[in-house]
Amino acid sequence: MSAWITVVGFGEDGLDGLSPVARALIDGAEVLVGGERHLAKVPPGKAERMGWGSGFPATMDEIAKLRGRRVTVLASGDPMDYGAGSALARRFPASEMTVVPAPGAFSLACARMGWSRPDVETLTVHGRPLERLAYHLAPGARLLVLSQDRETPAGIAALLSAHGYGPSPITVLEHLNGAEERRFEGTAEDWAHPQCADLNTVAVECRAGAGARLLPRVPGLPDDAFEHDGQITKREVRAATLAALMPLPGQVLWDVGAGSGAVAIEWLRAEGSAGAVAVERDPVRTAAIARNAAALGVPGLRVVEGVAPDALEGLEPPPDAVFVGGAVAEAGLLEACWEALPAGGRLVANAVTLEAEARLLDFHGRLGGALTRIAVARAGPIGGRATFRPLMAVTQLAAVKG
Repeated sequence: MSAWITVVGFGEDGLDGLSPVARALIDGAEVLVGGERHLAKVPPGKAERMGWGSGFPATMDEIAKLRGRRVTVLASGDPMDYGAGSALARRFPASEMTVVPAPGAFSLACARMGWSRPDVETLTVHGRPLERLAYHLAPGARLLVLSQDRETPAGIAALLSAHGYGPSPITVLEHLNGAEERRFEGTAEDWAHPQCADLNTVAVECRAGAGARLLPRVPGLPDDAFEHDGQITKREVRAATLAALMPLPGQVLWDVGAGSGAVAIEWLRAEGSAGAVAVERDPVRTAAIARNAAALGVPGLRVVEGVAPDALEGLEPPPDAVFVGGAVAEAGLLEACWEALPAGGRLVANAVTLEAEARLLDFHGRLGGALTRIAVARAGPIGGRATFRPLMAVTQLAAVKG
């Protein structure tokens, strides 16, 4: 079917900023869809009007009923940059859509700041947790953030300060390219603008203060980067475990017997588009997992309280990789995890007790995989002198489902 949905990028300068083609597509629409702010910029005409008041999913259901009519959707700036165009493209085939972009908030903000667009991390906290920004904090990083509302800049300043990035310069750009465009500037630790316009984009230049803790995205964060009660896959073993799990774009990990959630969290930090589910029986630990995920910038981690393997029944989303760190000795657990995996899925399990190691050896004998013994010793003082103290050796099974 030919294109019947047109998505027109719309800026704060309204109709005056549109190309003749975009104007013609709006003028020729039978149904005009958009938010109140956008629809108000278009004078009344023959087209029916539909807002997003009932939410994106419900409104797209209504749009689907209009197939065959000329539907024009008004969207902010570049519709495919965290905009309505992206949501529509997930629902309707590209062959049924025509997208006419306008300069978006990110390109306009880069123009105002004198920043190169490819050298900037572009983010949104519109309808998403503010804690996601923690994932992107690094000295010298430049961030552009689409705000939820007027309170977002103060929230960003507080988050930066809490993570030791108080000296970071912040610029708030309101109503970009509109008659009411304004900017506010300051640093995170001295932010003096508690509120601004709801429509704003925040530019951040990350500068680490004296107390900032630098945390890379490479697996193997220090153990004390996590809140834990001792049930944590130690740093050196965790790095080897993530290497065996192989985080890949868009793939999902089940971290079974998650403890502190360290493996699931590092999986998400290693690949920003990946997903993860942490399954843990202890409610105190599940609460700590959620706090760890927020503090380390991956609040999208799903935390499930339950006892495996029963807790895995019907668990969504399905896994591409499974890590079993706790309860390896539980009867039937490895088999349930293996059954949940698709062809090409990876199972990695670590054992420190003889009972758990016996389960790995049995599984390896029946279904294969690679067995590795990981032994780590850390230097520490004993009686005024330094020596190496060995950690408990870990037997690791890594198997790919054929």
